[in-house]
Amino acid sequence: MKLYNILYKDFEDLYVGYSAIAVILSSCLGSAAALVILMNGHDLTQMIQLFLVVVVCMTYNASVLAQLKPKIVFNSLIISLLVSIVLIAYNVFLRYQI
Repeated sequence: MKLYNILYKDFEDLYVGYSAIAVILSSCLGSAAALVILMNGHDLTQMIQLFLVVVVCMTYNASVLAQLKPKIVFNSLIISLLVSIVLIAYNVFLRYQI
């Protein structure tokens, strides 16, 4: 929780700059997740995963554009990054398992 508070305080102090950079980061990571998901096919499970990635990344982008409170934006950024990373790792594991 200490790390979260330190990162949030820094994000809050430089909200405009970090929001702009984080939009790029979230969008790039989300598109990489979409690529890896679609590399495994286009069944229902992949479409559900793709829907999840798109919704989470778009929610972060919308929260920035709507100029919501920094705490909401920061939490949606963390959720967006975690979902993208988890789905990338899961699909890479599925694709290249030995």
